[in-house]
Parts: sequence; structure tokens; C-alpha cells
Amino acid sequence: MARIGVVAGSGKLPILFADIAKARGDKVVGVGLKGVTDDELEGHVDKFIWFERGAIQKIVLMLVADRINNIVLLGKLNKDIAFKGGTGLDEDTRTLLGKLDDRKDYSILNEAAKFLKKFGIEVIDPTPYLKDFIPSKGVLTKRPPTTEESEDIEYAKSIAQELTRFDIGQTVAVKNKTVIALEAVEGTDAAIARAGGLAKKGFVVAKFARPNQDMRFDVPLVGLETIEALARAGGTALALESGRTFLIDREGIIRFADEKDLAIVIV
Repeated sequence: MARIGVVAGSGKLPILFADIAKARGDKVVGVGLKGVTDDELEGHVDKFIWFERGAIQKIVLMLVADRINNIVLLGKLNKDIAFKGGTGLDEDTRTLLGKLDDRKDYSILNEAAKFLKKFGIEVIDPTPYLKDFIPSKGVLTKRPPTTEESEDIEYAKSIAQELTRFDIGQTVAVKNKTVIALEAVEGTDAAIARAGGLAKKGFVVAKFARPNQDMRFDVPLVGLETIEALARAGGTALALESGRTFLIDREGIIRFADEKDLAIVIV
């Protein structure tokens, strides 16, 4: 039996993790970020406390007081905190951000992990708990990608791998072997919407992890909302990386994709 803290962004992944950890007999403490974390998480943990974003001092004090030595960082978090300056941030958060040469996701999260380690708090890899949500290679949908889509997927894959190497984003939209959109700080669904505004219809999307992905944080995540965004924007196929992507609500995603004649492939 372990004591684990879940520092939760938005989405269902923190809830899924909490349920699995509790089923294993672990005590789970939820750290909710006001305006970000889903309220539902509160009913899935043994203890739950709300904090303002940027209140790392209070979060550390709570974790230490509850003898929490291991935490996971799960869920989506808007990147605007990296550009807020000192507004709404406590002293430790401002100091942490001030140490960085850039405001990339990995830089912020890695520095946060080092800061927490000073207090005996380790950010751990959540994937041993979440193996059932990491898909293996293969076509998930009834319809496999067409020849043209497969060619665009291969091209998108090569671009996505370069994109993640520079820690810019994880998502690439391609049509006719031409890059339509690259994900930056706006997030996957917004990048897909932007691609739809340019390509109108018939593009593919690839989402990949960094070449040396640290599985403790910012692992690529796809849920039903992303597939709905793809259909809305006129995309026709989605490629994800095997072994290094979280796929949430797999059955719902496949059912929706089949209804919309979309192809989803794990490569």
C-alpha cells in the first residue's frame, strides 16, 4: 500500500488513475487546481484539497504534512501560466520560472520535479498503473487508412518527430504531403481546428511523443474530444504513437470514428 498524490489538470485521466490506485490498495490524495481540475475527481480520492494555480508553496506543505512522497502529474493544463509573469504566482513558482532559459513544457515540468525532490517528493511514472490506456500498433477502426492517407501519415510522422524533438508541440496536420498546421501552445484540438480552416477537408493528423519522452509528464493524450474535433474540422485519419500515448475512452472513440468513417491507426 502506497500513499500517492495526484496533481490534476483537466480531463478524465487523473480520475482513472485514482480509481486504479485505490483498487490496488493505495491511499490517494487529490490536488485540485481551481478552474482546471474536474470536480468529479473529489469523489474518487481519499482526500482532496483545492489550490490556486501557481500556489506551489501551499501544495508542497500539504503533501509534506500528509506524508506524500510520490506524486503523479496528470491531465491537461493550459500553458498560460508560463507567460503570466508574477500575476497570481507565489514566490516559489516565480523563482522556479525565473530559473528557466525557456518556457517549454518539459523545461517547466522538469524544474518543478527537481524543486519537489528537495522536499522528498518524487514525481513518478504513472504508466504502470495506466497500461490498459496505452495502445499497441494496429488499425483501431473498421476502415484502415487509404493509400493516400497512409502516405500523408508517414510524412506527418516524420514531421511530428522533428517537432517534438524541439519541444514545440506533439501534433501535425498534413494534406497531400504538405504541412497544414503544427501544434504550438494552443493544444491539439485547437491545432486541428486551425488545420480545418485551411484545408477544409481530407487531411490527416499525427500525434507523437518526444524522442526521449519522460513518461512522468506530458505524455501524448487523446480522448473523444480530439476525435470529435478531427471530424468537425474535416480530417479523415489520425495516427498515434504506440507505447507512448494515452488513449482515453477507447470504445467511445472507435464507435464515433466508425460512424464518421474516420481511420485511426497506431504506428
